[in-house]
Amino acid sequence: MRKPLVALALVLVPVSAATGCAVDTRAPARAAERFHAAISAHQEAAACAMLTRQTAEKLPDRGQTCADALQELGLGPGGGVTAVSVWGDEAQVRLRGDTLFLRHFSDGWRISAAGCSPVRDLPYECEVED
Repeated sequence: MRKPLVALALVLVPVSAATGCAVDTRAPARAAERFHAAISAHQEAAACAMLTRQTAEKLPDRGQTCADALQELGLGPGGGVTAVSVWGDEAQVRLRGDTLFLRHFSDGWRISAAGCSPVRDLPYECEVED
């Protein structure tokens, strides 16, 4: 599902750069850092509040809360931001210890996938995703 969006991003980003519009990469980077800060502080309920609704609903198993599911996954530390790519209302934030995918909503950037690792010749495989 992400392939068409990635292809679109390759078109949109150069066009916005050519017209002088700067893509804001700081907001999705801050959202990714806040998510990992909450995980590191064992504030899984706060981290769940930063997920997209669809991701938060899909994450827990039956009889489990989102916070319990995140704690069980044991996501490692995120580390500092190494790269940010934004295309429309989608973003990818690479941290030293994780790659996250985000979506922009009226209330800001939310995490749609985390704990992601690249798979050779395939999309990312993620611990948390919608």
